[in-house]
Amino acid sequence: MIYFPREDSFLLEKEVKKYAKGKSFLDLGAGSGIQARAAKSVKAKSILCVDINEEALKELKLQGFSTIKSNLFSNTKEKFDLIAFNPPYLPRDKREDKESALTTTGGKKGDEIIIKFLEDIKKHLNKNGIVLLVISSLTPKEKILKILEKNSLSYKIISSQKFFFEILEVWKIKTK
Repeated sequence: MIYFPREDSFLLEKEVKKYAKGKSFLDLGAGSGIQARAAKSVKAKSILCVDINEEALKELKLQGFSTIKSNLFSNTKEKFDLIAFNPPYLPRDKREDKESALTTTGGKKGDEIIIKFLEDIKKHLNKNGIVLLVISSLTPKEKILKILEKNSLSYKIISSQKFFFEILEVWKIKTK
């Protein structure tokens, strides 16, 4: 199952278009490739799509993108100027089927995938590199903020959108 663009994807896409021009770009958890296409539309210097879903990677290759199958950074060694990540960020819901949960569930509380991601980003950012990360009001933030502080990372909310069930934000993260 490929994660097709929804509100969170479109919110992130707007920010990718503002930041990707001339940058080496990583679309982490690329899914349908909306962020890669956004980066391409503003002439990113290079684009790499990473996902754990082989179906998604096959489609992205057909679109002409470089791809790597990887669980977060497990098979990715490069550094980038810009990393965009629209992670699964919802708390586990036992009613959701396993395939769907892969694209939406960020762990028991919803923050576990984001925490793993944040623990490794400094190894994958070029000097002055930035991360664009989607966060939901349904995602607990206490541990996320502690990881940012521990790793000397700062964040700023650069975009947000309110829905009846949640508020979505795009955080710009960089080294202090």
